[in-house]
Amino acid sequence: MKYKLTKEEIDIENVSEEFIEFNNKEKNELEEIINTANLKKAITLRINENDLERIKFEAEKEGIPYQTFITSILHKYTTHQLVDEKLFIKFKELLT
Repeated sequence: MKYKLTKEEIDIENVSEEFIEFNNKEKNELEEIINTANLKKAITLRINENDLERIKFEAEKEGIPYQTFITSILHKYTTHQLVDEKLFIKFKELLT
């Protein structure tokens, strides 16, 4: 037995299908962003020995491997989250 849908029911059905399609598209895009964000690339980097020792020292204070520390610094720099403490203090002094 087939039911005849009212115009309102047809509209609801159409909107539901569009909503499902939209959510699937959003989900796929989000999965792609997450997968891309998790990609890592190995690089070779030459660094001054004194700088490396200082980095290792700072990383040990933080309780993390120095490679992770370097990655964290680079990430913060590229996302504009790395803050120059001296500049911050000067700015704070100017405001008070």
